[in-house]
Amino acid sequence: MKALPWLIAGVGLGLAAYFVLNQPGPQYATGNDDIEDAAGKTAFWGSKQRVKGTGGDLVGKLKEGVGRATGDDQLETEGVVDQVAGTVQDAAGQAAHAVADTIHELNR
Repeated sequence: MKALPWLIAGVGLGLAAYFVLNQPGPQYATGNDDIEDAAGKTAFWGSKQRVKGTGGDLVGKLKEGVGRATGDDQLETEGVVDQVAGTVQDAAGQAAHAVADTIHELNR
């Protein structure tokens, strides 16, 4: 029974990632298709990093909460580390989105 909440959380994160990553991105009428393709790949990579970062942050919060509830200091510390890693990964995804938007704007 201890694995059931983790299994449900994992399935939920997987479904959320599937729906986020399979959304069509914006289509821009630009001058160079190769540059546009690079911008699209950058935006896709950024989306993946944001999903992974948000998932890592969520898992970290769950680990921290379970660690506090059970008195497991190591699990609580792992949760905090996972939250920091998730936040950094989300920030990298946001930066990639900014780069992709800049590439789109410069390619017009």
